Amino acid sequence: MSDVISVVGHAAIDLLFDVEGIATQNESYPIVDYQRFYGGGAANIVAAISILGGNSQLISAVGDDFVTSGYEEHLEGIGVDLSLLFRFKGEKGTAAYVFTDPFHNQSTYFYWGASAKMKELEPPEVDFVHLATSEPNFNAKIAQKAKFVSFDPGQDLITYSRENLEAILENTDVLFTNKHEIKRVCEMTESTFEDIKEQIGIVVVTYDAEGSKIFASGDEHVIPVVPVKAVDPTGAGDAYRAGFLVAYTRGYPLDVCGKAGATVASFAVESVGCQTDLPTWDDMVARYEGQFGAFPSLDG
Repeated sequence: MSDVISVVGHAAIDLLFDVEGIATQNESYPIVDYQRFYGGGAANIVAAISILGGNSQLISAVGDDFVTSGYEEHLEGIGVDLSLLFRFKGEKGTAAYVFTDPFHNQSTYFYWGASAKMKELEPPEVDFVHLATSEPNFNAKIAQKAKFVSFDPGQDLITYSRENLEAILENTDVLFTNKHEIKRVCEMTESTFEDIKEQIGIVVVTYDAEGSKIFASGDEHVIPVVPVKAVDPTGAGDAYRAGFLVAYTRGYPLDVCGKAGATVASFAVESVGCQTDLPTWDDMVARYEGQFGAFPSLDG
């Protein structure tokens, strides 16, 4: 298996606003403060993979502001391969606008920008691909080309047709969902959870504060969360997938992959922004050992 992890999906600018109240129709509230961060599920994952010391490659559609915002320089600086980007001159990039009130209620608006053009694009042939939230048609096409497929439909699951979803699942080796998404996958494909586990070699389901479970070959691995003082849960799932996939491509057992994922996620939630506090491999191992005991050696 190649150690290069190609990740399909969004590279977005996240604009996070603290507001006095969530406005409804014909209402207006003051903005108390706002911050700008690099985000987008796929970009969050490739950033975390690279900082962990893995080899990551971003497959995304970007506009002019990918360069002018400094995003390109940021990803290149941490070692992400950007050779398979689709660049659209004269187009705006993807952006997320998140408004949060003092009671932690949120309202979110997402601008697809250049990402919307992925529907018409022909994907490249890659070895190991992780499909993050992205355009369903593009994901279905690249899933049928890749040798190894990891799939996380995320919040975009509602945009998939049954045909696209089934085409991807037929080629999926690792499926990541949360407890709500796996139920929706079963409903959309008219399958039981047992059917999904039989079809796909590895199924990872996250359960919020209860941790995650990994189902594979009839076994079930229960992975607890790594307790930290969480400031912002956004990006925890992306960090988990990055930690899991780097450990997996290095040949670690599934329970270690899950614990590595949970450990990387614990770093991501300690500060605001999805890419602001990501660990190196040594950072991850040190915290892992504090929570789970000695990190295993592949040499035996």
